[in-house]
Amino acid sequence: MSSSDTSARKSAAPEPPPPTAAQPPPPAAASTAPADRPTDEQLLAAKLVPLRHPGQWVSALVLLVLFAMLVNTVLTNNRFQWGTVGDYFLNGSIVHGLELTLWLTAAVMATGYLLGIGVAAMRLSHNPILSSLSFAFVWLIRSVPPLVQLLFWYELASLYPQLSLGIPFGSEFVTVRTAHLFSGILAAYVGLSLDVAAFSSEIVRGGILSVDHGQTEAAQALGLGNARIFRRIVLPQAMPAIVPASGNLLIGMLKATSIVSVIAVQDLLYSSQLIYNQNYLIIPLLLVATLWYIILTTLLSIGQFFVERYYARGSNRGGRRSFRELFRGNVPLLGRTGNELAGIS
Repeated sequence: MSSSDTSARKSAAPEPPPPTAAQPPPPAAASTAPADRPTDEQLLAAKLVPLRHPGQWVSALVLLVLFAMLVNTVLTNNRFQWGTVGDYFLNGSIVHGLELTLWLTAAVMATGYLLGIGVAAMRLSHNPILSSLSFAFVWLIRSVPPLVQLLFWYELASLYPQLSLGIPFGSEFVTVRTAHLFSGILAAYVGLSLDVAAFSSEIVRGGILSVDHGQTEAAQALGLGNARIFRRIVLPQAMPAIVPASGNLLIGMLKATSIVSVIAVQDLLYSSQLIYNQNYLIIPLLLVATLWYIILTTLLSIGQFFVERYYARGSNRGGRRSFRELFRGNVPLLGRTGNELAGIS
């Protein structure tokens, strides 16, 4: 068959008639779908099924079993000697060490924050000498471990047998022998205060810088003085950023005071050590110190919560939540009150 015959047959075939208005429309695509396909109304009315997380449930079960084993061994292992722990919990030497720990923490935090505010002001000043010296101070203190600082201050007499007060490079008015001046507790007070000053200066500086500078400019435009601007404008807005970090620093310092035991300062831990060096009840006495630290840090955490809530009033960061709601939000096993409180301390 030739190509001319094929083209003639194609031209002779009848063409489909053009669609007219009277003809029905072509079948819709939906009509070709299976008859059991749900409609949009059915999809909207369907019950939502939560996503399954079998891995999370398995890991939670494993952790729960391990936690139960830990509680069981702590309660049933006679080597913990909980009776001895109770006997020494309110021992006179332990209470004396506890008082020294609390006093040292309060004194170090108060002195350190006073110095830290001054160092932060120096860092924020436009004076290049003050700014550079404050930067060098923070860099040096943060680079040296607190224990090393304590040992340096405790051994200061080896470097400077005596300290003098007088005119620089001139006559001396007062001279003190450092061997009699720097006892263990004074070395601990000075070393830990300088350590707190370095860290607190950065906390304060960060809180002040978190306040928008435009508010200071607006207050200056209204004619307010610098002191009033800082007290009424900057400080109230900086405190929500300063308080949480300061609370962490306070709790950390309470525990860090235990390092003063290496220079024979009779704090809570050193008092426990003195007792178990005599009766060899090491674990019960360590448990006594541990329980006291847990109690103190818990009380400080509760106090931090109320201080944070005070400075967070008027903001949208859950400033009016109660302590009970916060606790249940972080421990959902006791009944979560809202997912928005999870992870908030």
